[in-house]
Amino acid sequence: MSHSSRSIVWIVTTQWRGQALGCAGDVNARTPGLDAMAAGGVNFCEAVTPHPFGPFARAAMLTGVLSPANGVRDYFDPLPGGARTAAHVFGEAGYGTGFFGKWHLSERDRTAPLVGEAHARSVVPAARRGGFAFWEGFESGFQLNNPWLHGSVLPEPTQFRGYQAEVVCARAAEWCAAQTVPFFAMVSLEPPHPPYGAAAAGVARRAPEAMVLAPNVPRGGEVERRARAELAGYYAHIEATDRAVAALAARLDAAGSIVVVTSVHGDMHGAHGLFRKGWPYEESIRVPMIVTGIKGGRAAGGRRDEALVSLTDLLAWSLGWAGVGPCAAPAEAQLISMPSVVALPDQCDRVWRGLRTRSHKIVLNDDGAPWLCFDRSADPFEQINLVGAPGVGSMVDALAREARWRWAQVRG
Repeated sequence: MSHSSRSIVWIVTTQWRGQALGCAGDVNARTPGLDAMAAGGVNFCEAVTPHPFGPFARAAMLTGVLSPANGVRDYFDPLPGGARTAAHVFGEAGYGTGFFGKWHLSERDRTAPLVGEAHARSVVPAARRGGFAFWEGFESGFQLNNPWLHGSVLPEPTQFRGYQAEVVCARAAEWCAAQTVPFFAMVSLEPPHPPYGAAAAGVARRAPEAMVLAPNVPRGGEVERRARAELAGYYAHIEATDRAVAALAARLDAAGSIVVVTSVHGDMHGAHGLFRKGWPYEESIRVPMIVTGIKGGRAAGGRRDEALVSLTDLLAWSLGWAGVGPCAAPAEAQLISMPSVVALPDQCDRVWRGLRTRSHKIVLNDDGAPWLCFDRSADPFEQINLVGAPGVGSMVDALAREARWRWAQVRG
């Protein structure tokens, strides 16, 4: 291990879309913690998830390999036992490794309710914890309050009182403070994921009528009513989670660690008349990515960085930031996809794959035919689908060819 090696911590939320930050101009968002981190660090404002659904994104982030090549094709697929993760790479470099919070990559009962204690108390076998030397968390269950934790020092699921983000961040902070060598840790939080009506650590639910909606949310019907009702709870959980994340980040910053805050995907919240994730629109695929503690190299503190970064790049970039490996170059375009249809309410109805460039986004159906194409500069809310539009056929065809070619390289 180099004497210049730095500890690095990923704080990974769920369903926090990239637009939902005060520093991103969202007037609904009360995020003083993340706003301050962005002001003093690097805000990767074009960051995306490669797969806008939890298990696929988590597997891609931990392995640096897109789904399904990493072994996760279906929502219930566990991460293969032999998968090589960030924990293995950092561990082999002499780092301590720790995981805290939501795993969502183990075998789980397909017949049990997704929301509830059955999945929250499901024990993840030690051999299926991604190679982390220390592991303390839960499989899933969406228990935003009073979470159940088990792992290295908790052989049986044990319930902790309090808001999940605060409990998990506090447990992670204790472990980080006790380390005597550089470490890599992942702190994985469910909020601001539904249920949006759950209590949010004393943060009051907002008034639905006060929510400011984007222009791509249809007005005057059930979509608007539902969007306002859900956003009222969503932004309460964002405020509560921001507070918990900022408290942990402050302790890590004081110790000289590199801190990354991001999310596995966003939420449509009524945009285009749609809800939840799995969709290829910006509300679903674009995520926050704020990094503090970077010194030297290509990133300097206190600025926006428009690099086309994906969660799949995070492992390689983290190795460079920590001084363990070379700094990876930014990509020319981002690959995005849903490798399967998740048969749950509100989710996307098809398998798709796409390419997001600095100027455009092209999305292909599973058969390779164009489904969606947007001019990101002229149409930031993606209200004009260019597939089939007059006068742009050659441009759409060229983007589709590039997307097919890039995906062919990934698939080998």
